[in-house]
Amino acid sequence: MRYINKNDVLIIAKNSGSLMIGIGLMCLVPIIVDLLFMEFNTIGYLIPASISIVLGIICKKFLDKYTVNKMRLKHGMIISALSWMWACLICGLALHLITGISIVDSAFESMSALTGSGITIYSDVEVLPYSILFFRAFQQWIGGLGIIVLILTFLSRPGTSSFKLYRSEAREDQIKPSTSATLKTTIKFYSFFTVLGVILYLLAGMPLFDSVCNTFCIISTGGMSVKNANIGYYNSDLIYLITIFLMIIGATSFFVHYQIIKTRGKALFEDLQFKVMISLIAISALLIFFTSRIVPIDMLFTVVSAITTTGASIPNSTVMARWPSFVIFIIMTLMLIGGSTGSTVGAIKLMRVITFSKGIYKNLQEIWSPEGSVVPVDRSNKKISDKVVAQSGNYITLYFLCILITWALLCLYGHDPFNSLFFSMSMQGNVGLEIGQLSQTIEWPLKIVGIFNMWSGRLEIYPILITLRAFLEVFKR
Repeated sequence: MRYINKNDVLIIAKNSGSLMIGIGLMCLVPIIVDLLFMEFNTIGYLIPASISIVLGIICKKFLDKYTVNKMRLKHGMIISALSWMWACLICGLALHLITGISIVDSAFESMSALTGSGITIYSDVEVLPYSILFFRAFQQWIGGLGIIVLILTFLSRPGTSSFKLYRSEAREDQIKPSTSATLKTTIKFYSFFTVLGVILYLLAGMPLFDSVCNTFCIISTGGMSVKNANIGYYNSDLIYLITIFLMIIGATSFFVHYQIIKTRGKALFEDLQFKVMISLIAISALLIFFTSRIVPIDMLFTVVSAITTTGASIPNSTVMARWPSFVIFIIMTLMLIGGSTGSTVGAIKLMRVITFSKGIYKNLQEIWSPEGSVVPVDRSNKKISDKVVAQSGNYITLYFLCILITWALLCLYGHDPFNSLFFSMSMQGNVGLEIGQLSQTIEWPLKIVGIFNMWSGRLEIYPILITLRAFLEVFKR
């Protein structure tokens, strides 16, 4: 049975046009910073931007008869997957042209920024041009909310196709009845928290450029920084606390942010995911406090950074590598779980973990209950079906399979098994924390594997599998 035909390919190409134009425009934004600091790297941004915009216009103009109304969810998922990869290549081309790193390195760096992974291949970010530092942070800010979410808001018409593309980027929550209204409301909240973050950092004494870039990276739970020592460079408890606050905001569902206003704050403390996240932070921090001699603020910061999948850090990776194994185990567990569904985080996400755990408890109840008993599964006082529980289990299985394969490949190349497992989980979960310096020492084939990990982790695997299936079918012919 054929799942992809010529008409499907044309529909995908036509509806990718707006996204390609948007990605091209994204590459033009750093030119403002380039001109302000007189770095004269404008051509490095214009070339990739022009390629993307011209190809996007061609797709829209010459394939106009393949209307958006014909789009199905499979089209949306393939468009989403290809758009993220296209953004990785186009933005990576700018990094390649300006900083001179290889194509593979530039693609890895760009995918890391866009997906909010925050892993960098640059050994010294402080020597990079200001426009590149801004561009990395801007990519994180765009990727945190979602490339498609932002581009749909400004370049696409509302309709069923918008909803399919919205869903294809691993988003389900509808803040407002229409997708268009949901997108605009989400961006308002995201922009508000971004401005708030910049103001708080400025009041704490951080320079303006650093404040903007760090806010972009933290509110998107991305974790890149303009300093080699990351947030630890500033040596300020106040800045650390502001960063913790912003990380938790970024890891909280946008739907909950909206409900907070409607319920005057009650929704935050009634949200199951938020309560579980705060509980995990508190329990993990206490366990580490009583089992190690790590500085409390460093420990709390790292715990929040891990569960929110931000990857920002106070201690560097070499210091973290010397922490007790039990502490590293707790951090790895938090990196697997992640924050709330409908936020900017990566990893498995709390709602899936909660649903899967309740499914296991239901199975146990069915065994010890009288024969014929009906055992419902409830989540936030709402019943959930066996299908939803199974879907959570299936995703978690695929997630661990991706980690296992990457871990095996890193070990095959001779890297330390424990560091390799940590790094595999960090890439797949779009986290960015490291123990050791694997990101700057791994071989180029492993960087390509890492690109796939970060890509699939951000889009939650299924769009990638559907895209690969489509490619196999096309090339079979």
